[in-house]
Amino acid sequence: MDNSGKEKEAVQLMAEAEKKVKSSHSFLGGLFGLDFTCASELNVCEMFQGSKKVYILKSGGVLQYHTAGSAFCQAAKLHMQLQSKHDSATSFVDAGNAYKKADPQEAINCLNAAIDIYTDMGRFTIAAKHHITIAEIYESEMVDIEKAIAHYEQAADYYRGEESNSSANKCLLKVASYGAQLEQYQKAIEIYEQVGTNTMDNPLLKYSAKEYFFKAALCHFIVDELNAKLAVEKYEEMFPAFSDSRECKLLKKLLEAHEEQNSEAFTEAVKEFDSVSRLDQWLTTMLLRLKKTIQGDAGDLK
Repeated sequence: MDNSGKEKEAVQLMAEAEKKVKSSHSFLGGLFGLDFTCASELNVCEMFQGSKKVYILKSGGVLQYHTAGSAFCQAAKLHMQLQSKHDSATSFVDAGNAYKKADPQEAINCLNAAIDIYTDMGRFTIAAKHHITIAEIYESEMVDIEKAIAHYEQAADYYRGEESNSSANKCLLKVASYGAQLEQYQKAIEIYEQVGTNTMDNPLLKYSAKEYFFKAALCHFIVDELNAKLAVEKYEEMFPAFSDSRECKLLKKLLEAHEEQNSEAFTEAVKEFDSVSRLDQWLTTMLLRLKKTIQGDAGDLK
């Protein structure tokens, strides 16, 4: 069957399902004071499920994904009337995944509905996973970083509650990264220090601790030079391996250049570091902010 035939099949299934919904409301509701019988609800759910699968098979445009999302949503609501929470949540997630292609806000609404069900069931790890999906939609589609941060924070809370500390840390590091970009430096510092402290005694993760202390020190540095010096001393005392790291050596060179208001020395230190470890966008942004505080600096890192 070609795409045209599949689409006609989906339309027919949707129409039949919606017809059954309407007739169930009018006849069964009037006769028994109920919206559906279990048998009729299950039958309609199956029809919505059938129509959505056909739409998913069609690699089409926005309209097809939107219609598929609508079918998933209606199936989710019917499952809820049957008190089948798991099936309802699953259908809401499927609806969210379909809507992501066509309507990001509706995708978020559906995923939030699924999260409400999962948290009510005590399934906090699954709820955390869907908070991350919402955060990613806000990042890439809605470009609302504040809301993305809020969902990463909620996911981290749920993961911590389930003692999934590694997953919680990944979410918190996203919060710290975005927080620093939004000039919420204290929030970023607290997270980087917390994650750095949690990982420095772990044989498998301690290598990453120097990166987190480095980023915390940079955030301190942007706020206040003296705070940065004190932070570096604290991190060296807490984690002696930090002293020998390239990150710590860079910080000390930058502090010296900044104290002397020497933009050339600042740039040279950054270039030396970049020649071995390429600067990512976050580090470039933070270092540019620092360099602009040097009097008479043009503001680039070249």
